[in-house]
Amino acid sequence: MTNATEATDLLRTPLYDLHLELGARMVPFAGYQMPVQYPLGVMKEHLHTRTAAGLFDVSHMGQVRLSPLAGADVNAVATALETLVPIDVLDLPLNKQRYAVFTNEQGGILDDLMISNMGDSLFVVVNAACKQQDVAHMRKHLEGYCKVEELADRALLALQGPAAAAVMARLLPETEAMVFMDSKEVTLVGVSCFISRSGYTGEDGFEISVPNQKAEELARLLLAQPEVAAIGLGARDSLRLEAGLCLYGHDMDATITPVEASLLWALSKVRRADGARAGGYPGAAAIQAHIADGVSKKRVGLQINEKIPVREGAEIVDAEGTVIGKVTSGGFGPSVNAPVAMGYVSLPFAAIGTKLQAIVRGKPVAVEVVKTPFFAQRYHRG
Repeated sequence: MTNATEATDLLRTPLYDLHLELGARMVPFAGYQMPVQYPLGVMKEHLHTRTAAGLFDVSHMGQVRLSPLAGADVNAVATALETLVPIDVLDLPLNKQRYAVFTNEQGGILDDLMISNMGDSLFVVVNAACKQQDVAHMRKHLEGYCKVEELADRALLALQGPAAAAVMARLLPETEAMVFMDSKEVTLVGVSCFISRSGYTGEDGFEISVPNQKAEELARLLLAQPEVAAIGLGARDSLRLEAGLCLYGHDMDATITPVEASLLWALSKVRRADGARAGGYPGAAAIQAHIADGVSKKRVGLQINEKIPVREGAEIVDAEGTVIGKVTSGGFGPSVNAPVAMGYVSLPFAAIGTKLQAIVRGKPVAVEVVKTPFFAQRYHRG
């Protein structure tokens, strides 16, 4: 547990006391005291999420509402937000959510985020470590076109796993009709909540935005369901790695473009060079050049062909020992019962099946470029 004298400058989520009650080991993370694991342990928490349902406290993440100014509508907000992201926001359907990235003038990724169309406004969720800069970024560029409101009075819970749908349907039957990336306002524990059928584990699941004062009541209600266990950051990381999902600040950052990060699927066609609303966001020229001309490096999946975990920062070398890349995420994958990793390699070495080596404590470990995810994503697409 984090020593109290070391944690005086760390923030706490509304579920802090509940985490302690549940026996969580608390660690500093993105300026907060967060549960890295519970007595069940990371391995069992990971597998429980894959087989039943896990409840994650992700209240440290940033929640922002973008609302139209007087006399305008949500289309004006969407048009404004498109000046900061390379995705189609204007045609985002009502009660739908979409993955996006903020980019800088060089085409690098400032953060990744989720955008939902709530009808009268857009609801945005950003990463905890980036939320101050993201809110400032939106205020700087959008405040003349819409109202930017950080929702510091709301917590965020994620219920993930194959049993998540049955749990939510028991408590809220209307969620049965939702599919992956649907979102809607609902009433839970007597208050208005905003729920999306999404998450960052590769599993079916839901994220629920709830007022702070009701967060613990909702968490206890969910944990009272027989399928649900509390899950910490340790298992959250191994789950997203198995699912081949990027972690900001590790697998992508301000020096890496979405094309290099293998996120071409997230760049809407309407915003590409030949699209109806091409460009118009920071770094558009650099990103369009990467799409047209190719990149010199690319994010790939790495199968570890020995029983040695390969961690972030390990150099990747070719047969001659020349450094051609670096691991950005790595660890043991409990669901695949093997070490897995992701990293960047020079383009000539990015083809599936390419055999390389990672240097671990000065010794070469055999690795092979493979397609991600390592464990099949199981989103409910209807």
